[in-house]
Amino acid sequence: MAGTLRDILDAAARGSFPPADGGVTVVRQHSHRDAGVLAFTAHSVVFTDEDPEWVHETLGSLGCDALAATMNPRFLVAFMERTGRSNDTIDMLAVASPLPGEPSVALTEISDPEHPRVVRARKYRDDVRVWAADGGVLVLGRGVAGRLEAAVEVAEEVRHRGLGRTLAAAARQLAGGEPVWAQSAPGNARSVRAFQAAGYRPVGAEALLVAH
Repeated sequence: MAGTLRDILDAAARGSFPPADGGVTVVRQHSHRDAGVLAFTAHSVVFTDEDPEWVHETLGSLGCDALAATMNPRFLVAFMERTGRSNDTIDMLAVASPLPGEPSVALTEISDPEHPRVVRARKYRDDVRVWAADGGVLVLGRGVAGRLEAAVEVAEEVRHRGLGRTLAAAARQLAGGEPVWAQSAPGNARSVRAFQAAGYRPVGAEALLVAH
């Protein structure tokens, strides 16, 4: 399998995945900010500017199931120590195609660059846009390899009314004709359900290592 990290992501968005051969592909980082691991079915992609030989040798030394090695805590710790990076969690990675039409919820774009949600989003994404809804927030920005990523927040007092699903669907309508990606911690079942209900399909797992 050849290509850049963005090539691999674009193909996955179209439903074309790396071969399920138990292999590991190492590609260069798209930018200094983001390194990490993508785990698809029986094939992983490690995106890093480190020596690929180091990646393969470290994986081979773990003595664990080869299909799970790239997400093994020992490999991720070694990866972080070698690169001086940090990781918060392993996320479920999902993607959805764009949708026509206008969002079904009233949204007001937040233009204040000092707004706390804008400041937080810009640590992980470029070209960040944030909209406020009654009881919720929608974020769109360019994350790993420049892909368009969505995140939503729903206030506790308005949960269980479908707002998270509505905001996730709105991201598809605001996408400008390109796929929208979403990362959710598997334990955050509310988020996982909301994005799946809005038409996002799981394609793999992701461990993102962020530079300090």
